[in-house]
Amino acid sequence: MNAQVISSEPKEISLSITETDIGILYIIQHELLKESNIEFAGVILKHPLTNECWMRINSNTKPMQEIKKATDSAIKIANEFKQIFNSKIKVN
Repeated sequence: MNAQVISSEPKEISLSITETDIGILYIIQHELLKESNIEFAGVILKHPLTNECWMRINSNTKPMQEIKKATDSAIKIANEFKQIFNSKIKVN
């Protein structure tokens, strides 16, 4: 995954993200929107042939810190899901 800041202001950030799946960004968006200080968190697939996604976050606090928190939360949830999945599936 490669991320590049398109624009950054004190309460808003726009990112261009390549070499990723939009599903991962939807999970991060979901985690962002759980927070009360997030005004907007959106993800779009810029163009299917370029596999470039854009993400924009508006926050009452620092948006980069909010992205870090949401990403950490998404990683934790994914690890918990992996553990549950592995405990239920038995490979012969």
